[in-house]
Amino acid sequence: MTIATQTSPNPLPDGMSRAEILASSSLASIFALRMLGLFLILPVFAIHAKSLPDGDNTTLVGLAMGIYGLTQACLQIPFGIASDKFGRKRIIVIGLTLFACGALIAAFSHTVMGILIGRAVQGAGAISAAITALIADATREEHRTKAMAMVGGSIGITFALSLVAAPALYQGIGMNGIFIMTALLSVAAIGVVIWITPAMPAVPALHGTAQEKVTFSAVLKNPELMRLNYGVFVLHLTQVAMFVVVPSALIQYADMPLASHWKVYLPAVLGSFFAMLPAIIVGEKQGKMKQVFVAAIALLLAVQIGFWQFLTNPAILMGLLFAFFLAFNILEASQPSLVSRIAPPAAKGAALGVYNTLQALGLACGGLLGGWVKQHAGASSVFIVSAFLTLLWLIIANNMPELPRRAKASQQLPA
Repeated sequence: MTIATQTSPNPLPDGMSRAEILASSSLASIFALRMLGLFLILPVFAIHAKSLPDGDNTTLVGLAMGIYGLTQACLQIPFGIASDKFGRKRIIVIGLTLFACGALIAAFSHTVMGILIGRAVQGAGAISAAITALIADATREEHRTKAMAMVGGSIGITFALSLVAAPALYQGIGMNGIFIMTALLSVAAIGVVIWITPAMPAVPALHGTAQEKVTFSAVLKNPELMRLNYGVFVLHLTQVAMFVVVPSALIQYADMPLASHWKVYLPAVLGSFFAMLPAIIVGEKQGKMKQVFVAAIALLLAVQIGFWQFLTNPAILMGLLFAFFLAFNILEASQPSLVSRIAPPAAKGAALGVYNTLQALGLACGGLLGGWVKQHAGASSVFIVSAFLTLLWLIIANNMPELPRRAKASQQLPA
């Protein structure tokens, strides 16, 4: 059955409409609040774990940091498919409720294992696919990268905020208080979903095209989606693995107490966010996103090699952190937008579910692998492993076809 194209007598402006801005900004804030639950523990948990009865097992500590991503990985695809069938907002609310419950479990735990269980329940609220699919539903294609960049930017800003706030919060309210705070933020996010985020159809309209069923195996076998899925896995693995090592390195080699780490992280994250904007804009407008994309991966590889060689040099370490976040922000903003363009419209939630599953697996493997490698082979070896995986990504990305250009301005919003 063909869905008739709806035309509007008054074409929309070339810029993002008010509805697109409201949908994108509210959903980006929800994404950011959820990621805050992950990021707030990264700068302090490895240090906090030493005060717990089972905190001398760095592999267990790394698993506690990464288990959030593992349970996300198990449930992203089911949640993404469910959002295609039952509506995005309903699934997002369910996920945020699970996230809050897990935070409360972790808050009242006094061992690494107890916190690990709470983090696992937090991760069960696997709503990344539903959020990104709803953003794609609510925006025209020519503005989708901007909308996804809001998500990427919100993640970057949240990360910067967590790096600044986490040491102070840890000293003021402790790890239990941090988990309780994230539970309350999740409740606030539910309110944003219900009362602020614009409502969308339960099954998104497909911009004037017929809805055709797409098998899940076709989504899995799409070679261009496979490239992006591997890429997001490596990106988030390196991010978490890095923070198994970097906080201790700043304390040991830069003689910088934990409470002062924000002085390094904040300029690096915020500066890199503003530095990445020109690259994204030029790449989109001039059809050079592949070059920007590959260059960002090459920069990520150079950063891993730099960490391996110069981890003990405080000045170089700080410069490498800026370069890491520059590459991270470019890749975090561009990849989900590309998935939403490449994916079949009727299986957008499923495709983003697979993508976010690999993202979550990267988070989980980054914590587990980083902790295990650091314990058995030393801190610098963490970056050797990350560099090898990033090199494979660079080879895969360099052989990809030119990335899709943004569409010319359309005259209507997605239905």
